Amino acid sequence: MNNTGFERGEVNGIRVHVMPTTRFKTFAVSLYMGTPLAEDTVTPTALIPFILRRGTAKYPETTQFREALENMYGAGFGFDVYKKGDYQMVQFRMDTINDSFVSADESLLKQSISFLGDAVTNPVLENNAFREKYVTAERENVRKRLESVVNDKIRYAAERCIQEMCKDEPYRLNALGQLSDLDGLNGANVYERYQQWLENSTMDLYVVGDTTLEEVLELVGSQFARKTNTLHAYKISIPRSAGAEVKHIVEKMEISQGKLNMGLRTPITYGDNRYASAWVANGILGGFPHSKLFTNVREKESLAYYVGSRFDPYKGITTIQSGIEIQNFDKALNIIKEQLANLQAGDISESEISQTKAMIRNDLLESRDSAYQMIGYDFNGRFADKDRPVEQLLSEVESVTPEQIQSAASVLTLDTIYFLTTEQKEA
Repeated sequence: MNNTGFERGEVNGIRVHVMPTTRFKTFAVSLYMGTPLAEDTVTPTALIPFILRRGTAKYPETTQFREALENMYGAGFGFDVYKKGDYQMVQFRMDTINDSFVSADESLLKQSISFLGDAVTNPVLENNAFREKYVTAERENVRKRLESVVNDKIRYAAERCIQEMCKDEPYRLNALGQLSDLDGLNGANVYERYQQWLENSTMDLYVVGDTTLEEVLELVGSQFARKTNTLHAYKISIPRSAGAEVKHIVEKMEISQGKLNMGLRTPITYGDNRYASAWVANGILGGFPHSKLFTNVREKESLAYYVGSRFDPYKGITTIQSGIEIQNFDKALNIIKEQLANLQAGDISESEISQTKAMIRNDLLESRDSAYQMIGYDFNGRFADKDRPVEQLLSEVESVTPEQIQSAASVLTLDTIYFLTTEQKEA
């Protein structure tokens, strides 16, 4: 076992990561499948896991599929679709109670991996295509989710800022796809995409629980019917520089509260030795309730209903989000810029540093209490090709100096200002 706590192997083109432990009463199983974000594949790929959850060749009806989970002492099964850097990720999760707490005839870990393997690699088919009624129903489910973004103005503004900032980059795409593509999807063409996705995805399967790497490798090897043994690796995104001029985008809708979003570029990513400094810098800027943005823009000036910043270390982008009175656009923008300039000038208090480090420390320590958080943390390192055990990152964060924070902040460059405003007033 290495210092991350995970033992590693590979089988059927799947990277397998196992943490043998008796700390938890369950087995946590997580499968990550990643493919590059692309305009022509993002929508059918997003639809695939929705269809897969409807049934398998063994359990072709959705009720049978759910009953099978109930028969595994109420095992949990779920999935997420999201983007990570320039990749579209589909993550499946299963949690099953440890065999030692029940009297099952067959290992629940074996049943879980068998169930997951079937769900992913052995779906129910009709005429060599996905069952049409499942595709139709789940296509509408995805449509509703995409349409709901417009009704959530905070999320809508955040997505529009990224779309404008990354106009010619895959990162602009919503991981759930594009509304305009949905009507053209059917059982045949989504199944065609599914076969490509299954063969070409980068796959990482994690198990945390009372088991061994050898046991999991044997189970995955026998239960995942994949036609390839090729291992695919993630390609690390090279951060882009900001444009020569800041883009100003104003969009008008029927709203009562303005949404001011800003996108900034940074060359610092998760694999960079300056990552800890950049994380602390973002925490001081807008990552926590004691941050410069929250304290000065919201609390002191009362200019924002909400304000904060988010650092995406897999893309090299920091975004700032705020909800403001529309008439306060200029004042809010200037004060936000002022907070960034202060950070870049090294105007940082000891209190800001110590509170930020404490918040990050808590987040990191809490991650060790959850099997899925440990899995997620380790996968971040796999994705970025940078092994950084929690203890190491804790040490790096604790040792970050004010000068290093200033240095990490100084490479942030404003790229895009996006303002969602009312149709009645000019920005």
